Amino acid sequence: MKKNQLGVTLTGLFMTLFVIVLVALLAMKLIPAYIEYATAKKAIDAIARERQATTPQEVRRAFDARAAIDNIEAVKSSDLEITKAGNEMVIGFTYRKEVPLVANVGLYLDFAASTGGP
Repeated sequence: MKKNQLGVTLTGLFMTLFVIVLVALLAMKLIPAYIEYATAKKAIDAIARERQATTPQEVRRAFDARAAIDNIEAVKSSDLEITKAGNEMVIGFTYRKEVPLVANVGLYLDFAASTGGP
């Protein structure tokens, strides 16, 4: 009487671990870019919500202060697009981030955010 064995072969285990490691390495490269985007988005949302900055120069100064504290390097205050929609100040930005992966292979990520408006 022969019993069939159930389980994972050593080859299957290595292939599964290889895929898991690749996904983890990709995530470790991409997550910092998304964290920086979220931080910059939070900064412009907070500036728009406070409504203390009424001119574009004040908005840029407020963003510079937050960027220095939160270590935002991808977006500069000169990159901000500041418009007025009614009585509301609309602040936005767009940028492209290049994430090098392996050797000469990289990934471009396009980010855009706005505080509201049209």
